[in-house]
Amino acid sequence: MTPASTPPTIVFLHGFAESREVWTDFTRPFPADYRLLTPNLPGHGTNLAPVPDFSMEAQARHVIDYLNQKGCPDPVLLVCHSMGGYVALALAERWPQRVAGLALINSTALPDTDEKRQNREKNIGFVEKYGVGKFMESFVRPLFAPINRDRLTEARGLLEEIGKATPESTITGALRGMAARPERTQLLRKAAFPVLMVAGKHDVAVHFEDAVRQAAMPPIGSALFLEGSGHLSYLEQPEATRRAVLALAEAVFGR
Repeated sequence: MTPASTPPTIVFLHGFAESREVWTDFTRPFPADYRLLTPNLPGHGTNLAPVPDFSMEAQARHVIDYLNQKGCPDPVLLVCHSMGGYVALALAERWPQRVAGLALINSTALPDTDEKRQNREKNIGFVEKYGVGKFMESFVRPLFAPINRDRLTEARGLLEEIGKATPESTITGALRGMAARPERTQLLRKAAFPVLMVAGKHDVAVHFEDAVRQAAMPPIGSALFLEGSGHLSYLEQPEATRRAVLALAEAVFGR
């Protein structure tokens, strides 16, 4: 007798200084016939075992181990925010057979510029001098588009709360891991799976023009460009972002 395959699985990977909690409201309306997995990346949320390596490649290995532990051998749809997208790209490069589709929400296959790497080092110095709490008080607010900074106070508070609970070693380790990541635009150009790019016009972390250029790279690609979003499209314009992700899931899984 042939064993039953696992249901179509969507894996949500959160960003830097976030946790699986950020996906709670976003995933609530998803159809019940999808299996939804929301792991905490190393050092984030409740995943607080010692982390010897915060590179994107090491975090990708963690996600593969997590999928294996969950009994999920079939290709999955990866839906990823910011750093989660960097992890997913590393995973797709090493284990393409495990990827059915990829949604990059406010993320990029480009490496850090020299200026961005210098800013990450400044952030590391700030955290080591003043602590994670002070860092989060100034870090989260600019991630929202200007029109959303005072409108979405509950979402902003959630991110600040999660960020302040994140260990300093995770903050500094993840910043260094992101700064060291390589360019992976060739992966987008050669992807055998569908890729969705979600970009916010007011994103201060991933330049909108860079996202637009990358959206045209995948052989099977789609895009959602949001005028009213910054770096947090899944929180700032959740309905539009969710519709785009569900359309990708239907295309990937034939539903």
